[in-house]
Amino acid sequence: MANMNNAAKVSEFLDKAKVFYFLTTDGDQPKGRPFSFHLLEDDTLYFGCGTFKDVYKQLINNPKVEILAMADGDFLRYDGTMKEVKDELLLEKTREMMPDIMAMYDKNGWTMALFYLENGKAEIRGVMEQKEAFEV
Repeated sequence: MANMNNAAKVSEFLDKAKVFYFLTTDGDQPKGRPFSFHLLEDDTLYFGCGTFKDVYKQLINNPKVEILAMADGDFLRYDGTMKEVKDELLLEKTREMMPDIMAMYDKNGWTMALFYLENGKAEIRGVMEQKEAFEV
């Protein structure tokens, strides 16, 4: 991961993990769910979810989120505040990455919300020690 910006480090880790866990709150109840979509564009790491989903409603009510992932015996914690973006070029790239899912969204009249984590902080740890901590 040398010579990469911090968003690229997180993206590479998520690529290795394949599935990561997105943690929000529903009132006072923690909620977690598996995600796999992420998009690195212009040194910013974007995520997406349907605006009809509970996770989106939870993010609107409390935009603080944490992402957890594990790969190659290391784990990643990445937290920040969700900042939604409206960008047709990013949405088109999302369509290219997930054509089947986006076709299903179109068929059902669903909308994909794209967002990044503002004031993000990440740490990569081994089971016994911290390897790296940085702002994203």
